[in-house]
Amino acid sequence: MKTMLFRTSIACMLAALVAPAQSADNQPARYTVTDLGTLGGPFSVAFGINNAGRVGGAAALPGGNVHAFLSGVGGTKYDLGTLGGPNSQANRPNGMMEVSVVSETSTPDPLQEDFCGFGNHLICRGALWNGEMTSLPTLGGNNAMALLSNNRGQIVGVAETATRDATCPTPQVLDYQAVVWGPRKGEILGLPPLPGDTVGFALGINDRGQIVGASGTCANTIVTAVGLFVGAHAVLWDNGSPVSLGSLGGTMAKAGAINDRGEVAGFSSLPGDSSVHSFLWTKGAGMQDLGALGTDYLGDPAGINNNAQVVGGSCDISGNCRAFVWEKNVLSDLNDLIAPDSPLYLIYALGINDAGEIVGFGLQKSNGDLHAYVASPVRGKSAPQSATPTQSANTQSRPIAQPENIRILFQQRMPVGRPAGRR
Repeated sequence: MKTMLFRTSIACMLAALVAPAQSADNQPARYTVTDLGTLGGPFSVAFGINNAGRVGGAAALPGGNVHAFLSGVGGTKYDLGTLGGPNSQANRPNGMMEVSVVSETSTPDPLQEDFCGFGNHLICRGALWNGEMTSLPTLGGNNAMALLSNNRGQIVGVAETATRDATCPTPQVLDYQAVVWGPRKGEILGLPPLPGDTVGFALGINDRGQIVGASGTCANTIVTAVGLFVGAHAVLWDNGSPVSLGSLGGTMAKAGAINDRGEVAGFSSLPGDSSVHSFLWTKGAGMQDLGALGTDYLGDPAGINNNAQVVGGSCDISGNCRAFVWEKNVLSDLNDLIAPDSPLYLIYALGINDAGEIVGFGLQKSNGDLHAYVASPVRGKSAPQSATPTQSANTQSRPIAQPENIRILFQQRMPVGRPAGRR
């Protein structure tokens, strides 16, 4: 769900008015929230923010298509365009302002796959934007997605091979592998899955070149830019070799983000796949269960910074979600740490930089549109501190009821009964 970007028409379907969220115990705001707006349509999402405060994401145009954007000074947004197709999305720019992009092309997929997931069945490619958009190679298949770059000029993601796989759910036909592009132009390296697995994807990379993601089989792994990334096994690639990070007892997992200290944030299902919890993995301590907010079904971390702050989304079984921040063993609803009269209800947090600035997307309370945001920490304020094991700052909290269309959309993209969760 780092990685949870929605179909371009979703924001247009939102019509319900959402009631204001209440700040827990009337605590003073610890973050101020800036609405990043859109490119003229009703929808935007911010996927990442670099240490200079520049944001990469996707925003709707007046006609309904979604384009990758890069934020500039004073809240301006630059439309990065596409590789010729109608839709694209961008992630966090690196320190050189290079941006990893997923884009549709104008070419119909010859196998009728829908790898980008926008519903257009066009060839989907990864790209690098550094003033102009450059398409990146695949591993012999038609499609690829570039998902994140580091400050060494490396980009990670997923690319199809030429291998047909009868176990793939329709419309997927070809196998795919986690890949890293660069740092030399045109260079692509496939990252092997864990022994016994056949496919994989990479979601995160640090400046040491360590890469995280997941691997599994085409039958039990979900890869779609506008849906969900889930595999059977959470994986760390260290010097190109896959290392299993273990699990919390269930059959599905992914590693979603890694910082420069080698600390990994991800999720894993519990025994019986009864629920899905966030985790923090370190080489010394292994996998620590961070849980989910309250009684939510899903905890999904999407970002981690070098101060071991983790952000993501927490959702109940009905698809009502809220952004969270984990810091110093406390898991908090981000909505409890902002002003109670904020015009946005923060649904998901998707990235965090070393200054603690958080980006994601939230619901406009006035009209139900989805907008990208930046939540900036107030000087001198931080999340509650604790030396005890992970706890929720408000264990009885619940996400607010959200408009039916968005709630159903989240519910369809939850990792419930893994293969059935694919769209």
